[in-house]
Parts: sequence; C-alpha cells; structure tokens
Amino acid sequence: MKEITQAFVLAAGLGKRLRPLTDELAKPLIPIFQKPLITFALDHLIGAGVSRFVVNTHRLPELFQDFFSENSYSGKSITLVHEQDLLETGGGIKNVEPFLGNKPFIAYSGDILSDVDLEPLIENHFRAQNHVTLGLRRNTGLGAGVVMRNGRIVAISNEFNPDENFDYANVSVWNPEIFPRIAPRQKVSFIPILIKWMSQGGKIGGVVLDDGHWFNIGSRSEYLEVHRVISQEGWKPGYVKASEWPQAVAKTAIVDPSAELRGCSVVGEHCRVGANAILEDTILWSDAEIASQSQLQGCIVRSKKKASGIHRNIDV
Repeated sequence: MKEITQAFVLAAGLGKRLRPLTDELAKPLIPIFQKPLITFALDHLIGAGVSRFVVNTHRLPELFQDFFSENSYSGKSITLVHEQDLLETGGGIKNVEPFLGNKPFIAYSGDILSDVDLEPLIENHFRAQNHVTLGLRRNTGLGAGVVMRNGRIVAISNEFNPDENFDYANVSVWNPEIFPRIAPRQKVSFIPILIKWMSQGGKIGGVVLDDGHWFNIGSRSEYLEVHRVISQEGWKPGYVKASEWPQAVAKTAIVDPSAELRGCSVVGEHCRVGANAILEDTILWSDAEIASQSQLQGCIVRSKKKASGIHRNIDV
C-alpha cells in the first residue's frame, strides 16, 4: 500500500462553544487525563505512517510554541504556521502549501479524538485514484451534508437522505492538485472548492469510518463524556503507547486522604484537594485548588483557579 508521510493538523479554531474553558487555553491543548487533545491526533497519524506535521494556529499561538518548543513531537517534525486572520479550512490548506509541496497529505482536525482505522481511507484514495478522499461517518452531530454513491461523493447538500448522506468525519486525504484551486490569503471553506471541482470532473471519494470511537470535543458535555468513556468503559486508543495513560490523579497532585474522587474525576498536575472534599465527575486542570469540605459535581476547574463550597455543572 502506498504511504502518506505528511499531515496538516488544523488547530486554528476559536473554541467558542467551549468558553470559558478556552479563554486561556487553545482547544487543541485542553487535557484529557493529563494528555493534550491534539496529541491524540498526532499519535493516531504517526500510527498510520505520518512522520512530518504542519499545524496551523490562530488564538494563543505562544502556547503551541511552548508545547512544541523543539519543533517536534515523539521524534517527528512539527512545523507551526500562524494564521493572523482566520482562513477557514480551504484557506488554511492553501496557506500551508509551501510546507506540503507536491505530495499527498492527510488533513486532520485537531479537536477530534478517535481511534477509527485510517488505513482504509489511505488505501482507497490511491486505489480509486481520487483527487480527494473524505472520511465519513454517520450521526456525528455535525450535520448530514455529504452524499455518496458507489464510493464517489456526488453532492454536498443539506437535503437529508439516510441511505446516502454522511457527515464529514474531520479527516481526509488530499492530492496537491488542490492548491491551484484556492486563491491565496482567501477566507474560504473547502466545501465550495470541492463542489466546483466535482462539477469539473474532479474525483472526490468517500470512505465510511464507522468503526471505533469518534468524539468531536466541541462542548463541555462532549468533553465530560469522553472522560466518562475512558474512565468507566476503559477505552484507550491503541495508538496511545504510554503505559501510565490514562492517569486520573497526576503524580504531582496533593490530594488529602479524606477527600473522595468519584466517577470520571481527574486531578491535574500540581493540584491541591483539601480535606473531606468530594469530587464527582469533575475535571481539575493543572494547579487548580479545591478547598476543604467542598463538593463539586460535573464541574471543570481551569488551571490556577480555586473553588470552594458546593457546585454542580459549572466551569470555574
């Protein structure tokens, strides 16, 4: 099977639906059991043969620069490309053309967490000699807009047909022929680009990726749900090789022996949890502090924030 060794990971979104969680932390960097969200995408792609990454940024670019301070991840090259003005998916692809050159690449959204098998997507792309191959999935909650027949995408439409319509699964394979089709520095989705290309005979394929787990971490409920699945169902993507993950309580955290952690609760690095505190389905980011006697249920406490008293379903 032909390999694809480079990927464009989209990390420039605003994370509006996750606010206030994303006020001080870009969404692709939010922790999942101590592991930043974007690193799942990188590990997934490394498992599929990718050795070089281009990552776009917009909000809080300095946080990405700090995290990828050596321009690498797990021994693989990372190139950060800052978008001063948001260019959307199509404009973002055009903007990284100088770093991807004339070889196929995988585009992967930095805010999904999935363990779907990427091999069929890559294999189909080459076998069908597609220009673009979209990974598709049903019932992602992102809208059913992609119409596929016999492996070929024939329309992208809001008219729903349960037998033919799929959602874009936020992972796809692209040939470099896409680049001349997008004007530079233009804010544009890739959807109108593909629609026009299809009308001109472009081969736009689709592969259904309904196996495994797939999470779009776009809201606090989805963020808590992925923690629940990991904690209660014991889910761990096969490409995550770290034996210590998932880690419910960071080694540097200080939790009073009388405190109780229930459900899918997570205590981040350097956190402090006081005496007789009760945390149920509550996530503490690094350096958070919980006062003694506090009771938190369904809460998310951001880095360096303090919480005391009784709270349900709030972000601190």
